[in-house]
Amino acid sequence: MAAQKMSIAKALNESLRKALETDPKVLIMGEDVGKLGGVFRITDGLQKDFGEDRVIDTPLAESGIVGTAIGLALRGYRPVVEIQFDGFVFPAYDQIVTQLAKMHARALGKVKMPVVIRIPYGGGIGAVEHHSESPEALFAHVAGLKVVSPSNASDAYWMMQQAVQSDDPVIFFEPKRRYWDKGELDTEAIPGSLHSAATVREGTDLTLVAYGPMVKVCLEAAAAAQEEGKSIEVLDLRSMSPIDFDAVQASVEKTGRLVVVHEAPVFYGSGAEIAARITERCFYHLEAPVLRVGGYHAPYPPARLEDEYLPGLDRVLDAVDRSLAY
Repeated sequence: MAAQKMSIAKALNESLRKALETDPKVLIMGEDVGKLGGVFRITDGLQKDFGEDRVIDTPLAESGIVGTAIGLALRGYRPVVEIQFDGFVFPAYDQIVTQLAKMHARALGKVKMPVVIRIPYGGGIGAVEHHSESPEALFAHVAGLKVVSPSNASDAYWMMQQAVQSDDPVIFFEPKRRYWDKGELDTEAIPGSLHSAATVREGTDLTLVAYGPMVKVCLEAAAAAQEEGKSIEVLDLRSMSPIDFDAVQASVEKTGRLVVVHEAPVFYGSGAEIAARITERCFYHLEAPVLRVGGYHAPYPPARLEDEYLPGLDRVLDAVDRSLAY
């Protein structure tokens, strides 16, 4: 089929539909994923078309949901679990970290864990407490988990397909405030690697690295900087574990400067690992220290204050100016 314009939410829905059609071992589980179609309607219509045995409304018990998914994976199924909001994942953190992530190594490679855990994450929707977290670094730190996040409709569709097909557990972070952003999707295109970064804008003066919800902000910052004669390259990381350090290195060797941007707090964030690794790899290419832009080391604030908390255009451009001033 020809490429068509589609929102990230619709692309995810189409991808899950395709997965259910392709493999009878694929199951979808979560709170309100069936009759309601999910609070963001990502699973809308799937229970009606595939039945309650394959699109399963679960109790409000995240630890039980993930524990059940682990058991199903041991029996040869490929569960796709929805955690309704980012802040709800922590009751299941023990299951994810001590069981799901470790099972493959514990079994000396004999046991596969093809489980996808979908987590709508990040702020920007005016939600209440526990609905706007960015906990990706907590999971990226855990060996045995793959951690990814799409920023556009095409990646949402294809990365979900690849996550479902993976024999390793994948934590799939969905940028909830971008659900309704539309982009081109060709469902017959050949996707790149699940863990490869993508250059979404070419530039020569500085590299901006981001993933998920911050890619759009970085593209806006690059466009604004161009009006002042600055050429900014934007790299969409796409995967937080593993990280495509080779792509970041190649970009930084070209531009000489790097700013890493994410919604999560800067303190101990994924940007710290990227900054350290690229400083080691690109020391003689860097014209300035690697800078980081992100949230503050504080609990996510009430909705009225989230615009002050979230890194926006001005904070990214300030980091760009500081880097170029060296």
